[in-house]
Amino acid sequence: MRTSTSLRRKLISVAAVSAALFTAATTSVAVAQDSPTQEAAVPAAQAEAAPGTPAERLIVGYKSGAAEAKSNKAAEADAAAKGEEAGEDLDFERRLGSGAALVDLGENLSRTDVADVVAEYRADPQVAYVVPDRLNKPLATPNDTEYSKQWDLFETTAGMNVPGAWDVATGSGVTVAVIDTGYVTHSDLGANIVAGYDFISDATVGNDGNGRDSNPADPGDWTAANECASGDPAYGSSWHGTHVAGTIAAVTNNGKGVAGIAYGAKVSPLRVLGKCGGYDSDIIDAITWASGGTVSGVPANANVAKVINMSLGGGGACSTATQSAINAAVNRGTTVVVAAGNSNANASGYSPASCANVISVAAADRQGNRSYYSNYGTVVDIAAPGGETNSVAANGILSTLNSGAQGPSAENYDYYQGTSMAAPHVAGLAALMKSANPALTPAQIESAIKTNSRALAGTCSGGCGAGLADAAKTVQAVSGSGGSTGGTTFTSTSAVSIPDNGSAIESPITVSGRSGNAPSALQVGVDITHTYRGDLVVDLVAPDGSTYRLKSASSSDSADNVIATYTVNASTETANGTWKLRVQDTAAQDTGRVNSWKLTF
Repeated sequence: MRTSTSLRRKLISVAAVSAALFTAATTSVAVAQDSPTQEAAVPAAQAEAAPGTPAERLIVGYKSGAAEAKSNKAAEADAAAKGEEAGEDLDFERRLGSGAALVDLGENLSRTDVADVVAEYRADPQVAYVVPDRLNKPLATPNDTEYSKQWDLFETTAGMNVPGAWDVATGSGVTVAVIDTGYVTHSDLGANIVAGYDFISDATVGNDGNGRDSNPADPGDWTAANECASGDPAYGSSWHGTHVAGTIAAVTNNGKGVAGIAYGAKVSPLRVLGKCGGYDSDIIDAITWASGGTVSGVPANANVAKVINMSLGGGGACSTATQSAINAAVNRGTTVVVAAGNSNANASGYSPASCANVISVAAADRQGNRSYYSNYGTVVDIAAPGGETNSVAANGILSTLNSGAQGPSAENYDYYQGTSMAAPHVAGLAALMKSANPALTPAQIESAIKTNSRALAGTCSGGCGAGLADAAKTVQAVSGSGGSTGGTTFTSTSAVSIPDNGSAIESPITVSGRSGNAPSALQVGVDITHTYRGDLVVDLVAPDGSTYRLKSASSSDSADNVIATYTVNASTETANGTWKLRVQDTAAQDTGRVNSWKLTF
């Protein structure tokens, strides 16, 4: 219920996808148009949703003193009057968060017809502005200067189809913990870095002069010949954690460098790898802390991660100690993504690749084959681009790096290959999914990634899990805009009007062909148009009449529409039968309808 007749809603802008999608709308007050000649002079841009496409709706801003600026009924009456003058059937659709009115023009209007309506509004001295409700498109090609080299994001053969996900989510609101070598300063990543921790307890391994502390800066992990083991050559610093972090969340549309998969997300760097590697004990503490658990001697984590990426591993099956830490993290709601390993061997012999409750990721090359080095096997869940640089460097994965051979030097970018590069692709995808649907559990995220994958274009001897991860299809699935979340879906597309401040309405779905009870994570996808969703109470009604509250009324929930996917524990309900979506408007002044809803078992 609203507290006043003034509508104070937040308008959700597609600018979250990319500020570059929008151009400024004119807000100047137009001179009155009285004659057909003047009406025809309305510029094309004022009558089109996109070049060559007549507008289907207008956004009308009234001056603050006008009755139409505050009253929906007045705005509705004005739309009807304007339509009568122009010879069209206009309909007030809803009030925007800015206070402007959205007016529906009906179907099959020509640009000239729309111009006539625009002229009627422009002639009204109480109208501050009238502009078309323009059609915006996601920016499929970010303006990052090296984006064209990121085949792994967009190429049809073996890219992960990331641009198609960006019109739904960018990772906003999600923190990804990168448990790795730490972070070296990089201007194409820094804005998306939040506080992490240095969990390396051995000062020699840490190579920074001390043990654990709150500074996850990467001092470099270079080694001299024979320093780690007899016969080992000397290695320069890898800056591995920074490369991984860039794949996940490099700043995007900033006119430089590379694009991150979940560029709206934040990365918390947790340092566990240094000279010669890192110990299980430090990694276990990092997993615990990243997911919101308590680690003795370490302050509470202010940036709890919903996704963990571990592009690391060692020989041997998953230990009980590591498995216990992973299980606890997953139980806290954190998805754990790990690299399958780079030994061209069965991943069952490597950890954490063989741990349960993780998403284990194999690497694919640019042609869609399993990369020659990638581990494989039944413990692998999914494949993602990992590249191959052995013949052509540009067939690797380009990301943020540093040029220092030992300590940090100038920032740069470089191509790497490995399951270490494949895992952050999936971690970035998990962040997009969690941003699109915060209610998703780690199990649902893993299931949706597998269900919505596509077949590898090439071959994978030994097994690469469900296939190649597909970002667009997966994110659309979990956001309710397409795809599959992993089960059978039953849908109702019969629109049902919701009476204003009236009795509850019900929309039925008959489920058949199932056996036993409904799942403990029954997915209820809802698409409701409403001009003030805080007025709505939404329930799922089981075949036996039991009700499950999906949404309560709230005077502080002042946005429009309810487009969401809810998870219901319906495991005590028989699956087959007639399920109903029950919706009631509990306060006066706003209207809406149930467009569609669905159940996914």
